[in-house]
Amino acid sequence: MKFQSILAIYILFWTICLFVVLPMGVRTTDELGEARIAGQADSAPHRFSLGRAAMRATILSAVFFGLFYANYVFGWVGIEAFNWLPGV
Repeated sequence: MKFQSILAIYILFWTICLFVVLPMGVRTTDELGEARIAGQADSAPHRFSLGRAAMRATILSAVFFGLFYANYVFGWVGIEAFNWLPGV
């Protein structure tokens, strides 16, 4: 597999993992019992750390990409596993 392909697939994994981890650990101001700023939405996070979310996404995507690449190299699950209509 070419380096460009590896990079593109890893970026896809990272982006998907970022959207998965974004809501993790986020608390609203109401949950913390603090006063809201005028005009603030009820669902707005109290403190949001993009760096923390990016680090979580990086770790999670590295694990998933490692499994993906290991499957690519060792061929654990092939296209034959998804052939639900034999003979077609």
